[in-house]
Formats: sequence, structure tokens, C-alpha cells
Amino acid sequence: MASAPKPSLPVLYKELVPLNSNEHATWKGRTTDKAPWVANQHAIPLTVEEFPLAQRDFPIVFSSGDRPVPLALMGLNEGVNVFFNEEGVPHGTPYVPAYIRRYPFLLAKLQQDTDNLSLCFDPTADLVGDFDEGNALFNENKEPSEHTNALLQFCEKFEEAGNKTQMFMKELEDADLLMDGEISIQRRDNPDQPFTYRGFRMVNQDKLRELRGDQLRKWNENGLLPLIFAHLFSLELMRTVFAKQVEMGKGPIAGEMAPPATN
Repeated sequence: MASAPKPSLPVLYKELVPLNSNEHATWKGRTTDKAPWVANQHAIPLTVEEFPLAQRDFPIVFSSGDRPVPLALMGLNEGVNVFFNEEGVPHGTPYVPAYIRRYPFLLAKLQQDTDNLSLCFDPTADLVGDFDEGNALFNENKEPSEHTNALLQFCEKFEEAGNKTQMFMKELEDADLLMDGEISIQRRDNPDQPFTYRGFRMVNQDKLRELRGDQLRKWNENGLLPLIFAHLFSLELMRTVFAKQVEMGKGPIAGEMAPPATN
């Protein structure tokens, strides 16, 4: 399974350090047009607000387990990413999920008995440090710089989107709409032996058709129904990802997709 090195940390993050003016007063943040940290990630968490854009490029599925989350599939096998090369440079101009753009920063609880969140970063990313060049994280008065405030605002919006995503997932689970997913893809050179992929969840279209009219009206009014359709329409892209893996010599290999562990 593709997962963070430490079970307590979400995917991509290897360590977390709270950003503070005492230890990091002179530190800077680097910007980059590469994302090497996603080169070997086949599934990245999504928020529901990203569905309209993400569904143009990626199959959107849901992770297995007790707390399913939406995922953008960048490959059908663990360690395979057909949208970014080994250096983290995207092939073409795919949508880049906010989860990737947020890294190496993250809002996290420093104490479990409080709801307060602190801005933290992954020091192994080599994007934050005592560099000669970059965006200052604190000003001369040790107050957060404009750059840091912008990072904080982005992370706060991500948390808000995450809360909306949890509500969306609860609606799906309460309506018992999620089912174990399975997709079989045939190759033209060997049509009698399709490649079958499992290890994810998807919306059960039969149960969706059986929902009451008032429930569907409610979901249409609050914007949930279009999100479900975005997910369903995007599943056809699995065949596109499959074809890219074949073209790039990265598969195919039938089996579990093994979505990454997330917090």
C-alpha cells in the first residue's frame, strides 16, 4: 500500500514541524514548478470542490476502509503515476490537486485536547529552510510575512473544503450508496484475458436510481447530485489511464489499487 512512512501522518508527509518565529525567524520558503513528491503516488486525496476540474483528467474514486475519502487516480497500480514524470514535472497541463499544491505545509493539532490548528511543514521537502533566496516567512519583527499569511489562508481554505468533503461522504454513507468497485479492461491483443482492478469504492448506480424524489431534489439543490455525476462520469477515464500505462511501459498489472492512507 502506498502510505506515509509514519502511520500518523497523511500521504506525502514524512515529518511535521510547527512553524514558529523563534526557530525559523530567518527561514525562507522556495517555490518550485516540480512536484517530485508525487512522482510515485498513484492516488491523491481530493476535496469535493475540485470534482468539476479534476474529473476532466482523473478517475475519481473513494478509498476503502472505515473513513472513505475521494481520490484522484493518477495510475492504476501502486507506484505508477502517468501524469507526472520521475522529477515531478507534469505531462501536459493536468489539473493539480490542492493536496499537492499545499505540500509541504499542513494545519495540524499540536495538542489532542484542543481544536486549535497550527501551521506546520515537512522539513524533508527541502522547500523550507535557512536559504539565501526565497520568500521570507517572518518579517523583522518576527511577525508572519505576507507569504506566510497567504500559505495559512490556503491551508485554512483546504480545511474548510475538507469539512465539506466529510459531509458529502457522510451523505453517501447514510444513503448506503457506496459499493466495492471493480473494473475490467480488455487489451486488443488479448481480449479474452481482461485486467481487473479492485481496492476502491464507487457509487452504486442502481441504488442511486432507487432514491426517493425528495432526496434527489435536495441533493440537486445543495449541489451534491452534480458531484456524484462528476464521479460517475470520470470512471470512464480509467481506460485512458490504463492506455497511458501501457504506452509508457508502466503496466498493466491487475490487482488491488491500494489507495494511500490519509488522515
